[in-house]
Amino acid sequence: MNNRIRGTTIFRVNNPNPEWNSTMSTPAEVLSQPLKLKNGTTIPNRFAKSAMSETLGTIDNRMTRDLVRLYKTWAEGGTGLSITGNVMVDRRHIGEPRNVVIDDERDMPLLKEWAAAGSIGGAQLWMQLNHPGKQSPRMLNKDPVSPSAIPFRKELRGMFATPRALTGPEIEDIVRKFAKAAEVAEKAGFGGVQIHGAHGYLVSQFLSPHHNQRSDEWGGSPEKRMKFVVEVYKAIRAATSDGFNVGIKLNSADFQRGGFTEEESLAVIETLAELGIDLVEISGGNYENPAMAKGGEKGVVKESTRAREAYFLEFAEKVRQRVNVPLMVTGGFRTDRGMADAVASGATDLVGLARPLAVDTDFPKRIMAGQSFTSSVQPIRTGIRMVDDMALMEVSWYTRQLGRIGKGKKPRQHDRGILSLMEVIAVMATRSAHTRLRA
Repeated sequence: MNNRIRGTTIFRVNNPNPEWNSTMSTPAEVLSQPLKLKNGTTIPNRFAKSAMSETLGTIDNRMTRDLVRLYKTWAEGGTGLSITGNVMVDRRHIGEPRNVVIDDERDMPLLKEWAAAGSIGGAQLWMQLNHPGKQSPRMLNKDPVSPSAIPFRKELRGMFATPRALTGPEIEDIVRKFAKAAEVAEKAGFGGVQIHGAHGYLVSQFLSPHHNQRSDEWGGSPEKRMKFVVEVYKAIRAATSDGFNVGIKLNSADFQRGGFTEEESLAVIETLAELGIDLVEISGGNYENPAMAKGGEKGVVKESTRAREAYFLEFAEKVRQRVNVPLMVTGGFRTDRGMADAVASGATDLVGLARPLAVDTDFPKRIMAGQSFTSSVQPIRTGIRMVDDMALMEVSWYTRQLGRIGKGKKPRQHDRGILSLMEVIAVMATRSAHTRLRA
């Protein structure tokens, strides 16, 4: 039985966490409870910052102190687990200008500062590891790779070149690069890594029958399409210690005809759970259908989803019926009550947060102190339909707020409309010019 939060209603929950106290009555009590993972790691509360691509590295993809300041701000603001954004494992293949690349130990002193800053007060900081595959813009990479040479749909081909299919030895080399990056992350002091298996990047491409049309050991059946992520996971485990956390961000589905389905996602989660994955974060979509930015298939938010706030809770409940693995659900949370309700229901262990933390960096601390909270996040509208329908414009605006925090400035909460568009255009133009100079 689950009584949803209404005023001071007491929760009575069948929660998979055996340490859960079912008599809690407020969002503060629910969300301030620690989560103990199977390997003994303790996340001090139920707030988790989901990865947002900060693009705060140098032009040549090195670490900067802006990242140190950014993650220190979130740790001090009460976020229990922070997952970094888009650390690339191969400097030949990056998703955006100024992505940090980890393929050796050249930035170890700054990496240690980053890990320490994000771990203040017992918080956990995990590094998200990623390879963009075909989702590497033309201005960065004229020779992108993918499981198969499948182009983007017509309207995106001006931005992304048609990829070439990876060879078997190249695939094995990328697996090793994931393992090397994880090894460096552990040495630097990060508590874990997250494999980015969502949003249409390389791991997601291997899982999708639309993007992966191979007929060798890396494609064909769902089991063969799953091989790449399994090998990446095993290689990371072999390169790190038993107490080091390994999680994954996975699509519930691609929301794309011929793409990755919910049933296939459940099968991947089952397989990784059997192998010992420490945490599964659930999201959805890709660049061609950006559910991660717009709130579900084709950007349509069902009324049941709106009432519960989170986009992917229903899928999380399906996972609960199949496997016992710690879950993090990201997308849509806006109020303290909605967050606490999701955790207390047993649908998720951690509340995955992105945009709300980009504009209100300390709201977890405020909620745990007993304050009510409703995020100031709202859609950015310019009045230009073509622009407003582009998820990347809105994502870029929030990325800009991360840059402000990294510089020690406060994020903007109410910068909307055409001013937002002008700011994003100016930033992208500057980065494009820097990229051309580098080339």
